[in-house]
Amino acid sequence: MENRITDLEIRISHQESSIDELTKTLLEQEAIIRKLLHDVAQLNDQIKQVSVMAHESEEVPPPHY
Repeated sequence: MENRITDLEIRISHQESSIDELTKTLLEQEAIIRKLLHDVAQLNDQIKQVSVMAHESEEVPPPHY
């Protein structure tokens, strides 16, 4: 009986350690995802700005043409 309790305590200890490690990994991944989403949003804004500039320059040729 004592061995079974000790075995269960050891298993619980390992599970708690695994859960803590998984939580840490999850938090790190969440931070990475947030940064990537921010970077993608910035890139989208830059693409829109470049796209608008390209369309404006194509529409009206300079008067000396």
